[in-house]
Amino acid sequence: MYQHRSIASFHGLLDHGDITCEQVVRHYLQRIEATRHLNAFIDVYTEEALERARTLDQKIASGVPRGRLFGVVVGIKDVICYKGHPVSAGSNMLRGFQSLYHATAVERLLAEDAIIIGNLNCDEFAMGSSNEHSAYGKVLNALDETRVPGGSSGGSAVAVQAGLCMVSLGSDTGGSVRQPADFCGILGLKPSYGRISRYGLIAYASSFDQIGILGTDVQDLALMLEVMAGPDDFDSTVSLDPVPSYSSQLQSDRTFRIAYFRQALEHPSLDPDIANGIRDFIAQLQADGHTVEPVDVNFLDHIVPTYYVLTTAEASSNLSRYDGIRYGYRSENPGTDLDSFYKQNRSEGFGKEVKRRIMLGTFVLSAGYYDAYFTKAQQVRRQILNDTLLIFNDFDLILSPVSPTTAFRFGEKSEDAISMFLADVFTVYANLAGIPGLSFPIGKHPNGMPFGVQVMSNRMNELTLLRFVKRSFPGML
Repeated sequence: MYQHRSIASFHGLLDHGDITCEQVVRHYLQRIEATRHLNAFIDVYTEEALERARTLDQKIASGVPRGRLFGVVVGIKDVICYKGHPVSAGSNMLRGFQSLYHATAVERLLAEDAIIIGNLNCDEFAMGSSNEHSAYGKVLNALDETRVPGGSSGGSAVAVQAGLCMVSLGSDTGGSVRQPADFCGILGLKPSYGRISRYGLIAYASSFDQIGILGTDVQDLALMLEVMAGPDDFDSTVSLDPVPSYSSQLQSDRTFRIAYFRQALEHPSLDPDIANGIRDFIAQLQADGHTVEPVDVNFLDHIVPTYYVLTTAEASSNLSRYDGIRYGYRSENPGTDLDSFYKQNRSEGFGKEVKRRIMLGTFVLSAGYYDAYFTKAQQVRRQILNDTLLIFNDFDLILSPVSPTTAFRFGEKSEDAISMFLADVFTVYANLAGIPGLSFPIGKHPNGMPFGVQVMSNRMNELTLLRFVKRSFPGML
């Protein structure tokens, strides 16, 4: 039975003839079938994945040059387009819709000989922190099936956690890669805004969204980022900065200057055992020669309101296109005029959480409240960025908790929207500032669930982030 350790070790097995791509794909298909109850996958591309694996095995036999991700089995979140395959954003609004083109990220994976095995369950339109808001039902945390896997990329996290693929793609608007990675005890990387093209990523909040990567090995994340990052003519917001060879530059013996948010570790919402675990980790970093010092962060209590004002405003605009005319859900009771037709389609097609955020976003964009809410939130966001840049004048990295708690139980927060929103208090910072963040596990809570930390670096400086985690990551729990 194949057990994934790293892409490099997998390629070593291929080179020695110890395994074939087809055998590995069959292993993952069997694992997916055996864990169907976890509900991580929406669609599994069984025959297609097997056929691609056979084609790759023939490449080995014929000596044809191989791509950097040769045979790597990848799952993709159901908000990322894969031509000719369903993409629904976990919503009845797009149920049955097939993508007409590849997302740039997917195209680059395929060009390097990756195998995409299926698309993964998620909160509807990537709106949620628990994966309880999917039209396809909830995803179960494989470590404790009574608990949430986190969201919105819960399916992507569980697919890696449960050994259903080697790596997976998610999207991170306010923590939707890092928080489920934390809840599932794996690694989650959100690159800088614009590091990976958003072309083919179904939009939630366009100035926040970023495709992210979940895995169990730092070098795997580095190689995936290296392949997907870079300029793209289809995305005007993507960075034109050169893409480093992340995977070949990870080894570093240097020590780092690390800041941590004093208010975050003292925040009343933070579980005491998690806080103590992070303090122990900080002490270990200091013993290893790193400089770790507290810094004060302004606006911590304003970060979540700022994030939700801005993202819901953008969601209100982005999701206005789903009206049931050209595509999308169409009600069987369309009403008698155009207004009622739109209302029926959108009322029935969208779920409760999506409608909540659309209405909130429409409210903050309305003429009477635009300046009071949206404009003010943009000003706070600018101040957060300015403060962040000042921190990076003196430090290489910022360290903080990922979530106030470990994975909570299903239903524990689903009826309390404010409590659910506040679960993002530590992760939305990186999205507001547009900086990269990586979460990784550092310990186990007395309740048996994993918890970790996240580290953040300056914009377009994922290499420093990856080098630090490569050196400091204690290994999978």
